[in-house]
Amino acid sequence: MDWKYRQFSLTLYGLLALVFVPSSFGFLFGGPTYSISLESALRAELFTTNNYEVLQRPEQKVVVRISITILTINDLNIKDQALSISGYLTFNWRDPRLDWSDPTNTTQDYGNIDFLFSTEEYVWRPSIIIENSIQDMGVISDKSTPMRITNRGIVVWSPSGIFVVSCESDTTYYPLDTQDCKLKVSSKAYTINEVSLVLTLDPVILDFYSENGEWDLVSASGLDVMDTPIGQASFSSVDFDIKLRRRPIFHIINTLFPVVLMAILIAMVFKLPVDSGERNGFALTVLLAYAVYLSIISENIPSTSVSVCYLSLYLAFVLFLAAMSVVLTIFVLRAHYATGEIHKVYKILFKCVSRSKVDVVILEKTDVGENQHEENKLTWQIVAEGMDTVFFYVYVVLISVVTSVLTVAYIIHYHST
Repeated sequence: MDWKYRQFSLTLYGLLALVFVPSSFGFLFGGPTYSISLESALRAELFTTNNYEVLQRPEQKVVVRISITILTINDLNIKDQALSISGYLTFNWRDPRLDWSDPTNTTQDYGNIDFLFSTEEYVWRPSIIIENSIQDMGVISDKSTPMRITNRGIVVWSPSGIFVVSCESDTTYYPLDTQDCKLKVSSKAYTINEVSLVLTLDPVILDFYSENGEWDLVSASGLDVMDTPIGQASFSSVDFDIKLRRRPIFHIINTLFPVVLMAILIAMVFKLPVDSGERNGFALTVLLAYAVYLSIISENIPSTSVSVCYLSLYLAFVLFLAAMSVVLTIFVLRAHYATGEIHKVYKILFKCVSRSKVDVVILEKTDVGENQHEENKLTWQIVAEGMDTVFFYVYVVLISVVTSVLTVAYIIHYHST
């Protein structure tokens, strides 16, 4: 009986020990369970006991894998040719000095610790810059963002920020344009034989992307790894391609629609009666309105001759027509109020146009009961009316053709992207 009681007591004490003091039997669970003291011991062993050197590369050639998470497109200023985006770059590389997965390489078993966290002050990091940055050309640094270190020595670091980079603008189809921008990430100080930058399998992450009100994100991708030669050395670099398309509704309503309407008004100058006295004023008003629109558009696009804006060409052409309408209106007014003999050339040119005006018109006059017939000859007023008719139809055809060509070009370009 005493023997059975002792056996029962030992079994009970053993179960209680397993429940309340599991660390005493850590060998049954693959090592001691996680505790702050255990992590502190691991941290001391990796960084202090092993004399970890922050400036020393982990290996002779370190492979750094890169991806980018785009949070939003802040702004794309095509005049300043600058793109601003918010997001964070994610770098990961292997540091064998921080590997504790094999218990034989450490003083004790740390198998129940999956991760450690540290900062760039204590862990080696690659020297990387944004090559086409226009605000800060310094090495990417973020002391407030911790580095996650796995038990196999994989370091994952995700510094965030607002990246403002140069973007060569293509204003050919402004304001329905599509811009192709790049974010260039390059290694600094370390050559390609020391640090190699490669893209991850999913280089661009858009899971947390917020839409921009002016620009639509068409696509975002990582480009092949490239080498940037500087002097006799080559440095590893990768590119992220970001393709943006301007949202059309605002500019169709506020830019294209008023421009086309004013173009139609130019032809209507020749339909105003000469005696109204408003012809020159109307023509000059349309001319000044187009000059204002041309100056506004010129302020919003870069001063470059690499690409020519079709809308600027259209405005320049219509501005030329508006200027010519002022000149032609002056000729029409001079013809209308002219006196004297009409040259034979005018008779030949305007006989077909104003045939109804030139044909013989029988006027009935009553003089002592007899009908008298009088031939209505070509006058300067009829010449002026003929000039108005010719100029009106010429302007309508020119404006219609040019406007149609511009519209078709914009539609094809917009749907092609």
